[in-house]
Amino acid sequence: MKNINNKIINSIISRAEMICPDSLALIGVYGSVATGDIYKKSDLDLLILINDDVGYRLATGFILDDSKIGYDLYCTTLDNLKYDSECHNAHLSKLMESEIVYVKNQQAYDELYCLREKTKSFLSSDERFARVRELIEKAMLSFADACLYDNIGKVRINVCDIILSLANAIMIYHGTYFKRGIKRIFDELSQFPLDSIFLDNMRKISQSKDVNEMRLLAKENILYVKNYTSSIIEKAPPSKENITGTYEEMYSNWRNKVGEAAERNDVFSSFLNMCLLQHMIADISSEIEIGNYDLMENFEADYISDNTKAFDYFLAEYEKMYQSCGLYVKHYSNIDEFVKDYTNH
Repeated sequence: MKNINNKIINSIISRAEMICPDSLALIGVYGSVATGDIYKKSDLDLLILINDDVGYRLATGFILDDSKIGYDLYCTTLDNLKYDSECHNAHLSKLMESEIVYVKNQQAYDELYCLREKTKSFLSSDERFARVRELIEKAMLSFADACLYDNIGKVRINVCDIILSLANAIMIYHGTYFKRGIKRIFDELSQFPLDSIFLDNMRKISQSKDVNEMRLLAKENILYVKNYTSSIIEKAPPSKENITGTYEEMYSNWRNKVGEAAERNDVFSSFLNMCLLQHMIADISSEIEIGNYDLMENFEADYISDNTKAFDYFLAEYEKMYQSCGLYVKHYSNIDEFVKDYTNH
């Protein structure tokens, strides 16, 4: 197998010299061959970094009949690797683990190592938590799709997407990435203090023949990962710097609309505006420790004037937090008073 792999690498170099001598930047080896996790049907995973679009002529796919092994020689660019370095998923072994076996373009080699350092820095910073939230949101969208169809094939595809998004979220949350293939996903996830139910649910999904069961298991795993990641991420305490203007924005956007809806007995308008306020509260509380406020749990469709009271009660509580941070809501008796104060300060 080693002899075959060497012949493949050498043939890429030879072809590049013949048809696009300025296009091949470097070649690296990653995957099972690099990690030693090989079996008799292992193929060869290569990082074939090219300088330009002409280099795509080096890409091909083929099957060796004597061994029944298929090979996919895929080319990539620095732009592709830059995207990978942003950690949109945790499958980063091509970027991070490739053992470089051939270098034609030293500048590209240096840029590759700069990208590796950038990726390490990202994974060790709090920036990664925003990516974790994006991956969980992606899983939630896949769950929505899984609920739109009863076709078991479509549901299976969507719950598979959920599994992959959540697995990526956990790896990035812990500041790392997958170093081995899909077959080792449980081994790599088991290094973390995950509840065994989460991993068991992943296995059960693959075995299930019932769409409702698959949805239920996927839902449990999404909620589990949301809780797993949010319970350890430290939120910032409220301060002048991070909540200034939020009270005024809430009042300006929805207070009068909720009151008007109550006057007109417009249930839909009351519902919509209260939900929009709840979204803003959720956005703030995802990063700042403002407490838990669930306005929609007690939303009243039959007595919508109570929604105005609930809104006002929340604003009064929020203003107390404002004041504890040294913030005070500005009130003016009329527009002239505002203009005088605003223009002079």
